[in-house]
Amino acid sequence: MTSMNNTYSNHPSQTRHDRLKTIDSSSLNTLLSQQAVTLVDVREPSEHAGEKIPGSILMPLSKFDPNRIPFDINKPTVLYCRTGNRSAQAAQKLFAAGIDEVTHLQGGLSAWVQAGYPTQVNKNAPISLMRQVQIVAGSLVVIGTVLGAFVSPWFLLLSGFVGSGLVFAGITDTCALGMLLAKLPYNQRV
Repeated sequence: MTSMNNTYSNHPSQTRHDRLKTIDSSSLNTLLSQQAVTLVDVREPSEHAGEKIPGSILMPLSKFDPNRIPFDINKPTVLYCRTGNRSAQAAQKLFAAGIDEVTHLQGGLSAWVQAGYPTQVNKNAPISLMRQVQIVAGSLVVIGTVLGAFVSPWFLLLSGFVGSGLVFAGITDTCALGMLLAKLPYNQRV
């Protein structure tokens, strides 16, 4: 497993970021084919239902409980999400719970798919959260613009607010609208 980042040491000045290890798609695929890894998906239920790496266990970041992670002393546990941001956030929760070292998939599901590895796709799953965000945000911008042009210019603030939220989401890779939409009942189906 040479592709894992093995720079961990017990030096007292070590930061939590140093304890976050990465594994590339190729190495993870090898471990999965040998059934030698526990893979935990920290995306939301609708995302997991729509497309997932076969054999992954769902533990959404919004309900992430370090005590419920099925650690196996004989297998490494690897976290993944869409891009690696949420799995890094889940790792921080594991560090806070006393776990010394956490591994996550470098580049997340996006890198896995780009490398050509298989996923399970459910065509009947709700549309992705990203598309839902795009639909809702786009609709709010259009509504704010139309109302601003025909009713009152104050409605243009709605478009500006949504645009600012999208800029913030892009910079931080966290989306409040996405987190809100993830809580809707149709997105909770697994």
